[in-house]
Amino acid sequence: MRGKPIQSKGILAKLLEKGIEILLNKECKKIGKTDINIIASSLEIIKGIIPKIHISAKDINYKNLLFDEIELEANNLKIRFKISNKELNFKNDFSMEFKVSLSENSLKTILFSDDWNWMGDLITKKILDQDKLYDIKIKNDQLFIKASKDKQTINYKEEKVTIRTEDGKLYLENKAYKKYIKIPLEDKVFIENVNIKHNLIIIFANSSISFN
Repeated sequence: MRGKPIQSKGILAKLLEKGIEILLNKECKKIGKTDINIIASSLEIIKGIIPKIHISAKDINYKNLLFDEIELEANNLKIRFKISNKELNFKNDFSMEFKVSLSENSLKTILFSDDWNWMGDLITKKILDQDKLYDIKIKNDQLFIKASKDKQTINYKEEKVTIRTEDGKLYLENKAYKKYIKIPLEDKVFIENVNIKHNLIIIFANSSISFN
């Protein structure tokens, strides 16, 4: 996915990368180390064209969704860029490929947050026949969910859960119960592949981006 940097990057590309960094910091509640690579000549930028852009970032909090790492790549972008204040606007719709990595800690933070705990409870009801999510773990590249009938009970049920993709959608499946749930995502997001490696859930996907 990573684009090759041009040998000598012009001042406009560097300014544009700074503009994108400002935009990312504005959109995200938190974002750690960021690497932005603009593949474009100064003449192309003056014309408002970016043939390719690659962005990678770590420790991202976007609308209380936590990601350990994200890589994004997009081609053939049309932009409007004001050098004076580094303000950047996109003029065309485009398609973006991305890779997202989530750790056990990120999953727990998301699913136990006030914004997303409904999702954790929905998952447990659909595939474990329980009411409350108690814990979620990734051990030896396998996903386990522990849940109970209510908050007070001490009788927790833990089941191994499989994460998979089918027809561009993301599913969690409890094979022991022969039950599954489709994770709600925007229709424009197409999941290409998902796996667990080094105890990280890694999702490869693409999405159309519209500014209309």
